Formats: sequence, C-alpha cells, structure tokens
Amino acid sequence: MEEGAVSYTVQQGDCIYSIAVQNGFDFKTLWEHGDNSELKQLRKDPAVLQPGDIVNIPAKTLKEESGATEKRHRFKRKGVPAKVRVKILRDDKPRANQPYRLTIDGKLETGTTDGEGIVEMVIPADAQQGELRVGKEGEEEIYQFQLGSVDPLSSEAGARGRLRNLGYDDSLAFDELLKEFQNKEGLTTSGTLDDATKSKLKDKFGQ
Repeated sequence: MEEGAVSYTVQQGDCIYSIAVQNGFDFKTLWEHGDNSELKQLRKDPAVLQPGDIVNIPAKTLKEESGATEKRHRFKRKGVPAKVRVKILRDDKPRANQPYRLTIDGKLETGTTDGEGIVEMVIPADAQQGELRVGKEGEEEIYQFQLGSVDPLSSEAGARGRLRNLGYDDSLAFDELLKEFQNKEGLTTSGTLDDATKSKLKDKFGQ
C-alpha cells in the first residue's frame, strides 16, 4: 500500500458506501482502487461484504481548483446520499398507488408508491435501520429492514437477511425459514439453501 494508506476490517453492518462516507471518500474511489482489486474480485458487489473482509483506504490527496478571488464557488460532494428502490408486493402483485410512511434512522418521510408498487428513497450512505409502513393508517403492512452491508447469499446470515427484508420471521430455525420461503415460491421444500433457492432470492434482490 502507498504511504499514509490504512486497512479497515469490515464489521457487521458495514458496506463500501458507509465506509467511504466515514473516511471522506466517494464509494467508487475505494471500490475501484487498485489496493482493493482482490476484494472486488471476491465479492463482485460493493454492497455485499463479509465481516472480516479488508478494505484498503488510500491516503487523501490535496486537490486544487482555480477560481476568481472574492467570488463564491460551489462544490458538490460526490456519492452522498445513496438511493434505494423497494418494490412492495402482496400475493406477488404490486401494491400500486398506496400511501406509505418511511422512517430511516428516526427520520420520517411520507409518499405514495408508484404504479408498480415501488418506493424510491434517498438515504444517508451510513444509514442503519428502516421501517416502511404501506397502506391506509390502521390497515398498514409494516416492513422492517437493516441497511448497509448484505452478507453473501451463500451464507446463512446472507439468506436470513434477505428473507427478513422480504417480511419472513427470521427467528425461525434456518431450515424452517427456508421451507416457508420455498413453499411460497413453488420450490422443492428441502429446507436447505440449494441452488434453486439461492437463484430465487437473487432474482428478488439482484445480488
């Protein structure tokens, strides 16, 4: 590594986005940096990290910009905040044009799902927790989810996290949790994280 660079060990809940913000970088600067090429090859997706992974953080360099004196100049910080899109379904049909209340780390935002049941939210890159309530008040469906790192799909933690974000009760034993998902999706109810189950979860999350 170059002089002044440091190595960071990933903790549960970290992702490249939050690590970048905490260290004053755009996430692409870290993800595309040559010192992280091995990590990039291993994980493929900057949102999918495993506790214990190593992220190399380069030394900061001074960048100069020319500009007329005694005038105000605007600079835009790259990569902040992050944008997340969530599609809300009921019985596999989009919950279109429904009111929602979204709370991210205690901050409330209201709106209406679009014609495909999608909520698009702009959140701080280091946000940790969210709660989404969809429907008329008193008849709401409540979705709670963790933001930040997604564990690899091949791990139990990764599968549990995705199922939790789909509304499944992840306090169940892992095999029972998988059977519930497999049964709903028309898969063989093996209770194991087989290729068909991983493929179905990947289809729903894209990772």
